[in-house]
Amino acid sequence: MSIITIELATLQDAVELTEIMKKTFDEEAAKWLPNKDVVDYNIQPPGYSSLEVTKYMIEELNYYKIMYRDEIAGGIIVTVSGQSYGRIDRIFVNPVHQGKGIGSKAIRFIEQEFPHVRAWDLETSSRQLNNHHFYEKMGYRTTFETEDEFCYVKKIESKAENLVNDQDLSKTQYENCNLSATDFYQVNLEGSSISTSNVSNLHVSNCNLSHSKFQNINYRNTLFADLNLSDSKMRFVTLGGVQFLDTNLGDGGNSVSFERCDLKGSKISNCDLRNVEIAESDVTGMKINNIPVDELLKAYDLVKK
Repeated sequence: MSIITIELATLQDAVELTEIMKKTFDEEAAKWLPNKDVVDYNIQPPGYSSLEVTKYMIEELNYYKIMYRDEIAGGIIVTVSGQSYGRIDRIFVNPVHQGKGIGSKAIRFIEQEFPHVRAWDLETSSRQLNNHHFYEKMGYRTTFETEDEFCYVKKIESKAENLVNDQDLSKTQYENCNLSATDFYQVNLEGSSISTSNVSNLHVSNCNLSHSKFQNINYRNTLFADLNLSDSKMRFVTLGGVQFLDTNLGDGGNSVSFERCDLKGSKISNCDLRNVEIAESDVTGMKINNIPVDELLKAYDLVKK
């Protein structure tokens, strides 16, 4: 029996996996970031120490726990898009178990678990030189590099049907065409437009959508998670039944503004509302810690008099 096994994580594993991830990435930061003022999100990715982020990834991504002698030694998290493309979002091994072949076995396991995937992507910090050697040993090749980040891909040989590769199809118009179940990988769609089309069940991941516009879209029963919406504007949006969970204002701390919004019946709990201002609003029936706000205001007026 193998002393290293890999299986899907469950919510019962969330606390332990969060602790191991935090320990792993904090030790990497201590090793590669001697200057504590430097921020490197490849070494300490957003939410790496958050239990709620771990729960989200277990529920929404392919999150596997790595077992070593019947104890959790680490994890590997992947996203599979469409029929043929995958991304290793995170892989971590408890420092006390590193050097035992656990990471390489985890990557081989993922490739066997998703045999239809023809290309695996990942990113790592330019500072983590040991990661570069490891991924190259596992067959990954650099596709892009900056001062802070290295991007890798591993192409797996397979016979792909209907593959259109390395062709310039710019300025092409598609009208009344059936493109259902089509995969786009490393495709330049800058300046493209999609209108009056069925894009239900669309999966978009690891893409640059900056300066894009989404108008007149039906987003019912859609999940928006792990997004940076700083300084964005939402106007004439229906939010009935929408939930905001584990959300913050980002490093800038710019405030959120609600104007001319109908929020009746909403619930705000376990949130940091310091310095929040509510003005010129109907607070009928509104309660804070189960105390009616209109009664608090009446008591305040009496005290002022």
